[in-house]
Amino acid sequence: MNTQELIPGRICNVILAALLAAVSYAQPPQAAQQKKELSLHSHKRVDNYYWLREGGNPKVKAYLDAENAYLKHTLAATQDLQNKLFDEISSRIRENDKSVSYKDNGYSYYTRYEANNEYPLYLRKSLAADAKEEVLLDANALAKGRRYFSLSNFGMKVSPDNTWLALGIDSTGEGTFTILFKNLETGAWLAERIKGTVGDIAWANDSKTIFYSCYDRSYRASKVKKHTIGQAGKDQLVFEEKDKQFDVYVYKSTSKKFVMLRSFSGTSTEYRVLDADKPSSEFRVIQPRTPGLEYSVCHVAGKFYILTNDGAPDFRVMVCPDSLSSKEHWKEVVPVNHNGRIFEIEVFRDYLVLQEVVNGIEQIRIVNLKGGSAHYIAFSEEAYSVYFPGAPVSWNYDVNSEWLRFNYSSLVTQDAVYDYNMRTHERKLVRQNAIPDGYQSSGYETKRVYAEAKDHSRIPVTLVYKKGLVLNGDNPLLLSAYGAYGGYDTPRFSAARISLLNRGFVYAIAHVRGGEEMGRKWYEEGKQLHKINSFTDFISCAEYLIENKYTNATKLFAQGQSAGGLIMGYAANNHAELFRGIIMEVPFLDVITTMLDDSYDFAEWGNPKIKAHYDYMLSYSPYDNIKKQAYPAMLVIVGFNDQYWDGAKWVAKVRAHDTGNNPVLLSTDFSSGHDGPSGKFAVYKEVAMEYAFILSRCGITH
Repeated sequence: MNTQELIPGRICNVILAALLAAVSYAQPPQAAQQKKELSLHSHKRVDNYYWLREGGNPKVKAYLDAENAYLKHTLAATQDLQNKLFDEISSRIRENDKSVSYKDNGYSYYTRYEANNEYPLYLRKSLAADAKEEVLLDANALAKGRRYFSLSNFGMKVSPDNTWLALGIDSTGEGTFTILFKNLETGAWLAERIKGTVGDIAWANDSKTIFYSCYDRSYRASKVKKHTIGQAGKDQLVFEEKDKQFDVYVYKSTSKKFVMLRSFSGTSTEYRVLDADKPSSEFRVIQPRTPGLEYSVCHVAGKFYILTNDGAPDFRVMVCPDSLSSKEHWKEVVPVNHNGRIFEIEVFRDYLVLQEVVNGIEQIRIVNLKGGSAHYIAFSEEAYSVYFPGAPVSWNYDVNSEWLRFNYSSLVTQDAVYDYNMRTHERKLVRQNAIPDGYQSSGYETKRVYAEAKDHSRIPVTLVYKKGLVLNGDNPLLLSAYGAYGGYDTPRFSAARISLLNRGFVYAIAHVRGGEEMGRKWYEEGKQLHKINSFTDFISCAEYLIENKYTNATKLFAQGQSAGGLIMGYAANNHAELFRGIIMEVPFLDVITTMLDDSYDFAEWGNPKIKAHYDYMLSYSPYDNIKKQAYPAMLVIVGFNDQYWDGAKWVAKVRAHDTGNNPVLLSTDFSSGHDGPSGKFAVYKEVAMEYAFILSRCGITH
């Protein structure tokens, strides 16, 4: 009997399609190979997967969909674990949560999350007696119906007369923002929109003019424009950055006197200022750009305080009148600290505050501008993160205050906001993030150790684990790294990470060269023609952790994001035997092809049009060095509105060369970009998947 006769035709077709799909998803997709020759310096590279860069090609979308389906099939057995992890992590995030407030221009500003909402309410209250709470913005209402939603990191800006709100929103994940305006007296949104911006907003003091920067066709922030409310389509170009190695952004000085315009590359800076009372006037240069000269500017009480590397690789602080700002008028206030790097400054009327990293540990130093005395704020843990948000988003708007507000956390201590009296040294806890599931930091331990690099440099490694850990070499361990642009993984608290620690994992951060944990020299030794140090440092850290019995090669996992993904690619190609699994998030892997676009940062990576740079990049570029070998299990996560093809091409090429049987998985989020999913809780779906991936490799299923 033909069994199909017993089943209606439509249902039969659905069942057959499902069966075929199940068979298809059980095997990894095979990306078509289309030969593409790339030639430079009389050298040819063949890229069989170059076509995956064509985001508008339906075949690319079909391939990425197939990869997502294969991912889902492969991880199907971990779905219960993913759900459990997500529920655990969500239970540690307070649904009803209120931020600390800050005072500015007669108002107190703060945010509040309410139950079942992914985004906060942005609120303010007048400092006048009996003032009522005002809702500046309900981000949930603005996000409704959008697959992706993010507010600009530069923050929303209220006009000086407190009647207008300007903010930038990204609804694609591409990192470009549309500026919107809201009348705070009527609650009405203006019809005018400014698209394609960086999301930075600086109000002139007339409360009707804003300055903002916008992207060119290569997504470089290259232009600054002026917009007047009510005059849509008539924006005036006030500055254009012609040098493709420079980007720009604008912000308002804390003193409210100037609109600040910053042009910057990886090796030099140039500031311009405009009198905020005169929006039709011209910007003037503080100090003309000079190769190798970097500086940043704060304005207080008629003076510019300038943090600069002029004569000080690890930076020093200078001061000059705001009318005489070029370098010949700079006078030293704080000399270079030869034991550390000064990263940020905050200036008050009587105090100068320095955010430093000294011997790999973040510090805050207070300098009395009247008496010249100085002291550090003391902290008790071996490794931690401490910072104060500086320009263009600050907590410390009152320059006449003797109180500094800062944030503190560590790998075991949840974020806490403190007010610190710079005169009396009194410290007041303003707020500490509560963990609803009863987390106790006393049950965990964090420490700082040092691995030895090939050239005998000491590489800091920060660790966290449950107390009582036995160093028997049998602990699963997740090792992360970044190591580029002078940035680094700060040892900050993560509510999600507790789920790993509670299952016996050790978590470690390798502070490799390319960051600035150990000063500017540490950065210089991990960039351009020294980039390989970042990779070999990471391997040295992995070997140290194995040798000292924190873990072993069958239980060691690695994780890197963006430029950190470059380190992961190198590790997979050259030291596959050390790792049980590797997670790459929005990774940078195809170095030469990417860098042949002139808009990218040659100061960081080098210029492949220079043969010596080309040869050096070719020696380590992960995509160009994939080889026949058994690769560890890999989970590669990309956002379609980002440079997704690096991860997609990597997975396709690795599969074509892999002689092992470990899964190599690709996850593409079609609604996000470089920063991943948006929303307070939605982001943890991805984290739960990552954790389930590595836990399952250790046989941990619950």
